[in-house]
Amino acid sequence: MPMHPALKPVSGLIGTWRGAGRGEYPTIDSFEYTEEVTFAEAGKPFLTYVQKTWSPEGAPMHTETGYLRVCDGSALEFVLSQPTGQTELAEGTLIPAADGFSCELHSRVMNSASAKHVDKTRRTIELTGDVLTTSFAMAAVGVPMTHHLASEMRRAN
Repeated sequence: MPMHPALKPVSGLIGTWRGAGRGEYPTIDSFEYTEEVTFAEAGKPFLTYVQKTWSPEGAPMHTETGYLRVCDGSALEFVLSQPTGQTELAEGTLIPAADGFSCELHSRVMNSASAKHVDKTRRTIELTGDVLTTSFAMAAVGVPMTHHLASEMRRAN
């Protein structure tokens, strides 16, 4: 089935990416992790998304799933669900580059009754050839918007 034409600006994301990451936040100890992200297309104007992380010892750490939508050729919407009790609707503008793109996505967050409270998040995604760089900041548990995660992944397939 042919790729939906709306996905052309982000088509370089399709596939699986893997690499190292580092996390920090004022309320926790700093840590390192391995991250794997898969973007796939299904003939519709969105990419499916699955993210997983592991500790250096191989223990599972975090996962999230969602959909990346391209609207009007340059607006991005990232709809995410997390097992920690949050859903995010992150929106931003795609900035094309010679061999990829970058974007900064700002979110609205919904928290379940049992979840740690997250007020908002900010994600950056930068694709340069076969390197995918991400960063994540959040305002949560009474802490204002603060850097939390950063990773650099390479195309695994």
